[in-house]
Amino acid sequence: MSEQQSTESHRRRGIQLPRVSRPWVPAAVGYATALVGLGDIIGAVAPHFRGTRVHELASLLPGTVTRVATAASLVVGILLIMLAHALRRRKRRAWQAVAVLLPVGFLLEALRWHHTATAAVTLVVFVVVLVNRREFYALSDPRTRWRALWNFLAMAVLSFGLGLVIVSSHARTTLGSPGFGDRFWQVGPIHYTEDATGDLVYFSLAALGLLTAVSTVWLATKPSKPVAELSEDEEAQVRGLLDRHGARDSLGYFALRRDKSVVFSPSGKAAVAYRVVSGVMLASGDPIGDVEAWPGAIRRFMDEAHRHAWVPAVMGCSETGGEVWTREAGLDALEIGDEAIVEVADFTLDGRAMRNVRQMVKRVERSGYTCRVRRVDQLGEAELVAIRHAADAWRGTETERGFSMALGRFGDPADEGCVVVTAHKLPDGPPKKAAERSGSGKGGGGRREGVSDIRAVLHFVPWGRDGISLELMRRDRDADPGLNELLIVKALQASGELGISRVSLNFAMFRSALARGERIGAGPVLRAWRGLLVFLSRWFQIESLYKFNAKFRPIWEPRFLVYPTARDLPRIGLSALQAEAFIVMELPKPFRRRSLRKRPKAVIPAQARTEPNGTPART
Repeated sequence: MSEQQSTESHRRRGIQLPRVSRPWVPAAVGYATALVGLGDIIGAVAPHFRGTRVHELASLLPGTVTRVATAASLVVGILLIMLAHALRRRKRRAWQAVAVLLPVGFLLEALRWHHTATAAVTLVVFVVVLVNRREFYALSDPRTRWRALWNFLAMAVLSFGLGLVIVSSHARTTLGSPGFGDRFWQVGPIHYTEDATGDLVYFSLAALGLLTAVSTVWLATKPSKPVAELSEDEEAQVRGLLDRHGARDSLGYFALRRDKSVVFSPSGKAAVAYRVVSGVMLASGDPIGDVEAWPGAIRRFMDEAHRHAWVPAVMGCSETGGEVWTREAGLDALEIGDEAIVEVADFTLDGRAMRNVRQMVKRVERSGYTCRVRRVDQLGEAELVAIRHAADAWRGTETERGFSMALGRFGDPADEGCVVVTAHKLPDGPPKKAAERSGSGKGGGGRREGVSDIRAVLHFVPWGRDGISLELMRRDRDADPGLNELLIVKALQASGELGISRVSLNFAMFRSALARGERIGAGPVLRAWRGLLVFLSRWFQIESLYKFNAKFRPIWEPRFLVYPTARDLPRIGLSALQAEAFIVMELPKPFRRRSLRKRPKAVIPAQARTEPNGTPART
């Protein structure tokens, strides 16, 4: 779908967009601005590109003026290239900056009396920018300390590279024969046969260093705007919608992640939770609330995306949600996998199909493991801290992964409806007698097994009033194989007593392709696609999650990715990997923004704070 077709589709559906008459203008202006900036840089660092006669005309002006103009033109060229991408994204502030820089660049070219072609192109681009000012309507993206860090790194590399080119381009006018090392460090110092050349090199290098320092300091000290943060009022409103309509989508509770933003329908009866990552407005799951109010929330979502020129996308929506998104927003949908849902009433370990799971569970139980299934609000203070510490210790990476199917917290008082399943290793005596000494498998009491001998944890979030959705699955890497199977089996067996009738397990990426690709009669294309997925499973849990979920004979519910155009898919995929923390970029501490507002947590007495192995926690 082209941008013009998408715009017309949005207008027919009542989505309010800024007036856009020439969709091609932002891209054309962006590339033209980049070319003008490149021309300014070349004219400043490569003196041999200047014409002899016009160079003689330049000598009529005071030398300092032309040399300062050359250094300033270099800075203007760099800024124009930096702003070109924002112009292509229709950013209003980028247009304002370019509207100032282009005439400045034109005047600088006029002062130097050379590169008249560049000056003429600069003037033409300036006129086009002014005439098409309505095409640049998008608001600025949320600000973070990332910009200061990346600006410093990019400008440092660019400034060093251009500085080396400037010094090397004037090598013919140096006294002596400075080698690459001398030019690298600009030591000696290097002396030039003409004072004008030395001044030009000095002004150019000083301008590059000043631009790097000033831009970095400005970005680092500029107040940051939260990328996403769920306010207390918004969280309360979303919880109200989940109480009334949370049974529709197993991913609905994940809208309560506090690093997400939310837009509501005009009636307040529906909402869409999202996060902006690398210019992509990424929603997850279906809209929350009354289905009849979903179109209003979707229109608000699309309106916000177009006001900022973000790429709208939805990860993991259901088939019903995908139909509404494609109909109301004019987007396309792509099936990306299946969600495994187990009906508690139909689950059993009997039968040949469950033989492997049954044998694995019995073998793990004979090894001395027992499980406890409870609501989070039934946990004692010591157990709450111990489980949290254990889950953090077993995490494979420094960063908490997850976005669309992870809550990102454990033990918050507001999440009292969550269910936690823990596995414990009982070293003293037979499993049955040890369990009797430590209390029942589902309750508390007895020995402090919740503190000292946790070996694995499952955490489920509510899915309406009679369902739960798997949010966290971690275990001790030294624990026996089959422990995760034991946890899920015990969770399913205990669900009836907790009033739970359905359990959502892991999401299996491209499950249908893996299943069909291994069947007899699968075509070469399908087999090749399955082979690629198996290969990628070395780094991503694609095939392993599918096979693990399939053990429990679930119902497979397809999930979809909703996107504007096929050319946006690579960008959306990269943003999704960043949101799920598969691509991790951690800021150095001086650049980090303060963490999101803290919610009140349970007060844990010092004597109850323990490490996963039961020893006192370090303070």
